[in-house]
Amino acid sequence: MARMKFLCDIERCIDCKGCVIACKEGNGVPVGINRRRVITINQGKPGERSISIACMHCSDAPCIAVCPVSALYQRDDGIVLVNKDVCIGCGYCFIACPFGVPQFPKGDTFGKRGVMDKCTFCAGGPAPNFSEKERRLYGQNRIAEGKVPLCAAMCSTKALLAGDGDKIARIFQERVARRGTGGKAPGWSTVYK
Repeated sequence: MARMKFLCDIERCIDCKGCVIACKEGNGVPVGINRRRVITINQGKPGERSISIACMHCSDAPCIAVCPVSALYQRDDGIVLVNKDVCIGCGYCFIACPFGVPQFPKGDTFGKRGVMDKCTFCAGGPAPNFSEKERRLYGQNRIAEGKVPLCAAMCSTKALLAGDGDKIARIFQERVARRGTGGKAPGWSTVYK
């Protein structure tokens, strides 16, 4: 089965934040929570670059390993999701995540911060597909519809790619080769054998 992955081409990202807005609006993400964010490196200096980041849907996700109630799980296609009916809001996943992805709607003390929210790759959640509960808790289920996540679909420069890791890697390799830097970008299967 394909491993679903994101890739942001920093040579194309223009920091428009269209991906952030598409995710927030399309999934009804509450105020104070951002499932996706754009970070600018070397802002205002030569070599300035922007990158859109969200949950990396890690192959060996540390957030899953530390969850004391097994609220986090990984689908067969590699998408990491959280069961909001099980999450206790302890924050261990936030501490374990190297990307700072898990978000909590409230800033109160332990146990009062609410259940965790994160990027779902627009794959819904454990509630039945296309149910009102799934839409309310997790947002759209575009993967079940055969579509790419909203953030990637709305990227005006096609900097943000989403889908099968091998296909995404091939697209990126072709872009690198066209830029004249050679086809030295390794594919997903090469890096993660």
